[in-house]
Amino acid sequence: MSLDPRVAIGHVHLKVADLERALGFWRDVMGFEVTQRMGQRAAFLSAGGYHHHIGLNTWESAGGGPPAPGTTGLYHVAILHPDRASLARALRRVLEAGIPLDGAADHGVSEALYLRDPDGNGVELYRDRPRDEWPRTPDGELAMVTLPLDVQALLNEASDPSAP
Repeated sequence: MSLDPRVAIGHVHLKVADLERALGFWRDVMGFEVTQRMGQRAAFLSAGGYHHHIGLNTWESAGGGPPAPGTTGLYHVAILHPDRASLARALRRVLEAGIPLDGAADHGVSEALYLRDPDGNGVELYRDRPRDEWPRTPDGELAMVTLPLDVQALLNEASDPSAP
């Protein structure tokens, strides 16, 4: 049995300690638009007019702290950017907001930036390379790697006026 290839992951809901602080990150830095707000308890955000990609709520977490190390939970939410220029602009916003990167990697199939939101949730910002460029073994399996990503070169692309 295999899953229908049209299946996609639709949205993620995050428990946050402070809704305004979370909105400062997800709306103001990441660039998502608020589509609906439920007072001071929840907000729903999207890109491109979808009903929501990110749900933020304080229903069980108002004033709480991040999960302790060594516990289970969400490792990270990954935000796919359509191209390298878009990823570069996201990187510029992150750095201008003073948010440190936890890491940056070239995985062969993608280029990825890793950071944390104000509640300690892992966030991956990435762009996929075209499928025909993905590294493969001689028998056709993916051969993903973890190599250093040249963050400065990516950031320079955000400054390039000819970049879309």
